[in-house]
Amino acid sequence: MFDIPHLDLPPLVGACGTVRLPGSKSISNRVLLLAALAAGTTELHDLLDSDDTAVMLGALRTLGCGVARGARDAQHWRITGLAGRLALHEADLFLGNAGTAMRPLAATLALLAATQGGSFTLRGTARMHERPIGDLVDALRPLGCTIDELGAPGYPPLRLRGRPGGQLALERPIRVRGDVSSQFLSALLLALPLAAGAHDITIDVEGELISRPYVEITLALLARFGIAVQREGWSRFTIAPGSTYRSPGALHVEGDASSASYFVAAGAIAAAGGAPVRIEGVGSDSIQGDIAFVDAARAMGARVASGPGWIEVRRGRWPLTGLTIDATPIPDAAMTLAVMALYADGPSRITGIASWRVKETDRIAAMAAELRKLGATVVEGPDFIEVSPPPAARDWRAAAIETYDDHRMAMCASLAAFNPLAGAHVPLRILDPRCVAKTFPEYFEALLGLAQAAPADVPVLAIDGPTASGKGTLAAAVARALGFHLLDSGALYRATGLAAAWDGVTLDDEPRVAALAAALQLRFGQGDDAGRTWLRGRDVSDELRLEATGLAASRVSALPAVRAALHGLQLACRRAPGLVADGRDMGTVVFPGATLKVFLTASAEKRAERRHKQLISKGISTNIADLRADLEARDERDRKRAVAPLKPAADALLLDNSALDIDESVACVLGWWQERSPFELARRRLA
Repeated sequence: MFDIPHLDLPPLVGACGTVRLPGSKSISNRVLLLAALAAGTTELHDLLDSDDTAVMLGALRTLGCGVARGARDAQHWRITGLAGRLALHEADLFLGNAGTAMRPLAATLALLAATQGGSFTLRGTARMHERPIGDLVDALRPLGCTIDELGAPGYPPLRLRGRPGGQLALERPIRVRGDVSSQFLSALLLALPLAAGAHDITIDVEGELISRPYVEITLALLARFGIAVQREGWSRFTIAPGSTYRSPGALHVEGDASSASYFVAAGAIAAAGGAPVRIEGVGSDSIQGDIAFVDAARAMGARVASGPGWIEVRRGRWPLTGLTIDATPIPDAAMTLAVMALYADGPSRITGIASWRVKETDRIAAMAAELRKLGATVVEGPDFIEVSPPPAARDWRAAAIETYDDHRMAMCASLAAFNPLAGAHVPLRILDPRCVAKTFPEYFEALLGLAQAAPADVPVLAIDGPTASGKGTLAAAVARALGFHLLDSGALYRATGLAAAWDGVTLDDEPRVAALAAALQLRFGQGDDAGRTWLRGRDVSDELRLEATGLAASRVSALPAVRAALHGLQLACRRAPGLVADGRDMGTVVFPGATLKVFLTASAEKRAERRHKQLISKGISTNIADLRADLEARDERDRKRAVAPLKPAADALLLDNSALDIDESVACVLGWWQERSPFELARRRLA
């Protein structure tokens, strides 16, 4: 996951490959609550790992449920339920901005507190305290639930309280509005079986029920836990007497259909003339209403095939066809249509989206503002948005997209990076990309695993310098700060020497060492793992830093055949969104056209001191004088070697870090990058 202030995406020119979706948020938080309310233990497979599920899991732990990660993987959980009985009677729960946690927990704890006694406070982020919950509160109070609104009336935070032995008034139908959010109805449906007695419990929906497919998800999952709900159209729902939650034992969470929409769109826009974009984890057998997004994509021109658990998408008509659609059944996925409209042959009008106004942000206003930045013409209303694409390729803009702490804004907007396919050629900046952690923490990695960019459009920041100058540490830190891939070219040579040692190949055998280099199975970490390296699937990060490995690297790096063998591997590391490459010849030989070239150095005395501290910390005995002599000798060899001698590129910026710590060095390089990045250059050019 990119935990950075912004992520710059280069112009993207194609997409193909396979993506495996994370579990559905809507299903994940519902089944977590249902498992918590049932008796016994429920095994949940492929549960979404995200901010929203994390707050639900934390709340269930606090309430006394057994919550344990399964032995298989991070998406496998074992929930031991409470059988409808409170394990404790007081708690203060923070639920972030997760509506799928706030609304059902409010209903559940209001009913349990009213009958079993207790006091529970539910609070969230500032945005959650702006999202309405008054209609749910109004439905619960007539039943005998005591609910205190601790902030603005009709909004969280809430306190839910009651005394043991309380009785609920369930003889009359419970009335709830359906035209603001379907989560109010779902919350009641999930909670009320706890109060089932000798008579029916009836819920009447006032007004037109929106987001009906999400209610269908609720009904389907209730059935899996033993609760059969009868409905009369979409206006009356009845829970039978004696209803009791029963664990199904195990349950698989299907992939998120809303998240699938971004990759369906990527296929419709960019999978042309070759392999499709294949989406696994959700398909034609999905219980999620957002799977109907596929039909909307087809209407715009996508070629789509699907089956149980999979979807494949190719570009069909081009440009896409503008459409008019009532998106009431697919409110979340419909956001993706607004960005697809940038690639259409005329305006697209999306109606039935009043619920966008009360989501993680006011999504109608946010979408209108950000699409206008890109060059689109947008008309918005209380429950609709109309998007006309930029009139011509020259009208596209290099925009910095505000995401409003809204995961779907970030994911939708990323599709605008395919603008070269509409004749434009501008980079895109996504502000606060970490917000995708709400539902899809690895979204950008997944998208960039499918997307293709012209190598010349992928920015490279080259950091060269002599041994022990700190270029590896600096490069890893800069790569983390930018969300870029990392190429530690020194690690290539050290890994080649290490592979030779493993295979018993002498370092003087140039052809065999070069063959090892050409077949090197090396993987560099990204994001939180930046700075770590795996060789043949084994973490060799520490082994690569040993003095013996460094000496072997110095020998193999002087072999022309080895350098030639590794050249293609180095070039292949140039992948979107960008690359930070460190070594001795990155800016002079491997990436002579790098966007920014930095030549990092420090005095031999300072470098020897740093290396001495590093070795002593690892328990390796050495002395500074010997280290300095060795560094000076290695510098001399590197400067005089016939192939790629050590020297700064003519246009490199020199950075002497003898008196700088790592944070100061990183700040200096990032300052230079800010002035020279493709996004900043494009924005200034188009201003």
